[in-house]
Amino acid sequence: MEEILSRVKEKQPLVHHITNNVTVNDCANITLHWGGLPVMAYAKEEVAEMVEAAQALVLNIGTLDQSQVEAMIKAGRAAKQLGVPIIFDPVGVGATSFRTEMARRILDELQIAVIKGNQGEISILAESQGEVKGVESIGDYEGIITNAQRLAVEEDTVVVVSGAEDIVTNGEVVYKVNNGHSLLGQVVGTGCMLGSTLGVFAGVSDDYLTASLIAVTAYGTVGKIASKRSTKPASYKLAFLDSVSEMTDEKINKNQKVTKL
Repeated sequence: MEEILSRVKEKQPLVHHITNNVTVNDCANITLHWGGLPVMAYAKEEVAEMVEAAQALVLNIGTLDQSQVEAMIKAGRAAKQLGVPIIFDPVGVGATSFRTEMARRILDELQIAVIKGNQGEISILAESQGEVKGVESIGDYEGIITNAQRLAVEEDTVVVVSGAEDIVTNGEVVYKVNNGHSLLGQVVGTGCMLGSTLGVFAGVSDDYLTASLIAVTAYGTVGKIASKRSTKPASYKLAFLDSVSEMTDEKINKNQKVTKL
């Protein structure tokens, strides 16, 4: 795998977040621990100007409202003009009609570099059957790879499906990533932090498929390493963030469990 993490630490990409208010502190911290620089700016009056300084834009609809969506659209249009990659996390899409409508508007009006979601969210955006309870995916998704590929092709983007086994695809090439640990599912915000991680890695690469694959692999590897430090959710979260700050390209390559389908 490419040594993207070294590049992150060298270049310190600024990652502009318009994200939810539940996990905003976690997203800022993980961006910093990878070696990037976080900024959270939501005001419509400043988002376009902030994007001018950023190397990636993360949009997360976890606690969205109409004004936030307008800010996302304005920031996203600026990002498109500047060639800044947009990471879209459609948290809880399908849970309400408003959330689904706003997610589709974002996809229609912006050029997204990477869509990251759980199996239910990705299936809903691919206009297949999916079920989301709150922000959690429930049910079985035997066709998730096909759905992810379809969405990637339709939106001309990279799709990352998070789960016990992560999927990364641009519609043509599909990777399965078997890093990670079950404790990641017991900590609120790990999905949001993966979105921030994708922003950090995409911020130093023009190859968003490769950057996403390495980001997901690195994230899962950290999850596994942290599980050796703690087995309880609260302390695991701290161990996880500590392990992020200690991650290297060598550790990612040594521990990677990636299968190209």
